[in-house]
Amino acid sequence: MPELCRFYSIIVKMIFMDNVQHHKPHVHIYYNEYEASVGIDGELLAGSIPAKQFKLVLAWLAIHEDELYLAWNKAVRGIPFGKIEPLR
Repeated sequence: MPELCRFYSIIVKMIFMDNVQHHKPHVHIYYNEYEASVGIDGELLAGSIPAKQFKLVLAWLAIHEDELYLAWNKAVRGIPFGKIEPLR
């Protein structure tokens, strides 16, 4: 599962050809013992994450929406995609 970004101890990953379970573009979020799947549109699809970190993820998703959709379109076709800048 390739890593897209890492910021404030939050790891964001995207899985190749992962369009079956949630049926929408999404990322996988890891923070300490928490794991969540979050749509690029900000919808929490599965799992859980503390509210503070979820807000940071939502901000990052909004800032990088275009890049995330490009990465998603590559990922579902099995094409490698690059990393995306973290929040600063």
